[in-house]
Amino acid sequence: MRQSRKNKEMISSAADAQKATLKEAGEWVQAIVIAVVLAFLIRTFLFEIILVDGSSMEPTLYDANRIFVYKLAYLTGKPQHGDVVIFKTPENIKYNYVKRLIGLPGDRVRIEDGVVYVNDQPLDEPYTVAPPYNDYMEVTVPENAFFVLGDNRNDSKDSRDYRIGFVPMDNLVGKAVWRVWPLDNISAIH
Repeated sequence: MRQSRKNKEMISSAADAQKATLKEAGEWVQAIVIAVVLAFLIRTFLFEIILVDGSSMEPTLYDANRIFVYKLAYLTGKPQHGDVVIFKTPENIKYNYVKRLIGLPGDRVRIEDGVVYVNDQPLDEPYTVAPPYNDYMEVTVPENAFFVLGDNRNDSKDSRDYRIGFVPMDNLVGKAVWRVWPLDNISAIH
């Protein structure tokens, strides 16, 4: 009789241990699923780390820099002259482009003798190394669109190129706010 009770207690104890193990495993699975869903939502709607590919934004950003992009920037505020923006082009929506926002809707933009003018006012551009080689005739930025230029004006595919053109508001991914890589060069993006 004692043996039978002892066996029942052992079986009960093993079953309880198994239930506890299953409960713990279920909690881990639940935590992992929640973490994955949260990561997806954060990356989709709040922010993303993007790799810079190319030299079109030098000296502000360099090839292989990683930048923190705030995706809600233009849901909570309006794009401003000088913002460094991430956008997609109709040419290839699989890739992100990073450029500086020069012209807002209704602005008149032109390049003359190496100077960029917005609404007939020359821009002060301390973020560029060299002025653009070529002139660009005046254009008016359409409603719900933007005119963008790379900081490396002579090596940039930007709104001056017909394949990019004006960037529609819907194509803005977000605002570049921080360089997070390389670690020895973490800084705000201006």
